[in-house]
Amino acid sequence: MTDSRSAGTPGGDGAAEAALSGSESGPVVLSLHDVRKAFGDHQALDEVSLDVHEGEVVVVIGPSGSGKSTLVRCVHQLEQIDGGSIHLDGELLGYEHHGNGLRPLSEREIASQRRRMGMVFQNFNLFPHFTVLRNIVEAPVHVHGIPRAEAVERARNLLDRVGLSDQAGKYPRQLSGGQQQRVAIARALAPEPRILLFDEPTSALDPELVDEVLSVMRDLADLGKTMVVVTHEMAFAREVADRCVFMEAGRIVETGPPTKLFSDPSSPRLRAFLSRYTDDRTRGTATA
Repeated sequence: MTDSRSAGTPGGDGAAEAALSGSESGPVVLSLHDVRKAFGDHQALDEVSLDVHEGEVVVVIGPSGSGKSTLVRCVHQLEQIDGGSIHLDGELLGYEHHGNGLRPLSEREIASQRRRMGMVFQNFNLFPHFTVLRNIVEAPVHVHGIPRAEAVERARNLLDRVGLSDQAGKYPRQLSGGQQQRVAIARALAPEPRILLFDEPTSALDPELVDEVLSVMRDLADLGKTMVVVTHEMAFAREVADRCVFMEAGRIVETGPPTKLFSDPSSPRLRAFLSRYTDDRTRGTATA
């Protein structure tokens, strides 16, 4: 990594101090500073900065192509950022200091950092040849080194939490989409991560199955889990979020409590987005 990448970014001690300093909301768990990511000529993230505090639920909204999913994928290091920096509990993600610049971590080191984050994808990503129980147990045992008996007990408790205690011996193909996504949430919770990342967790579900997944997510919020949720479910954002982030064209346009953003948006772009969403809901097509 060149010096130009580290210049003007919080790759030094200042970022770690900022990430650990905390606030009235509790310590900062996740910190993004001037994060940039491009796919060819498309600037997916354009100098995105965001802090997420312990126990906070941050819901990211915006039109398709605004960079929402790219943001959480970069945090989980499924995509490598082009500039800026991301810190988890003050630790720089994906890179280490090398001379006057930064050097990418190895895949093994990145995997180690990723263990402290739980990710829930749009399309479940369950192992089809594993039972529900084994899908949840596999990573804690083989990646995190948790004794199998402890991992199994934890998995059964999590299945009970998401309302699937009677489905442990089934395979993903035997479950509905909503049930599969609840298994995916249990799997993300199994290693007891510092933060949970959700990438449009209900977008692949039939409308009648959405509420059962959102209900589990509401329960997690009530338990004080630190969460970043990318979603088009505006009712969920208004009800559950501590803070909403509106993105467009790879940038954060507006951020604040949902009561403020939904009732009195400051930016014309957010007002237009919410107006389109309301119009689509009136027509029965939530395309936001």
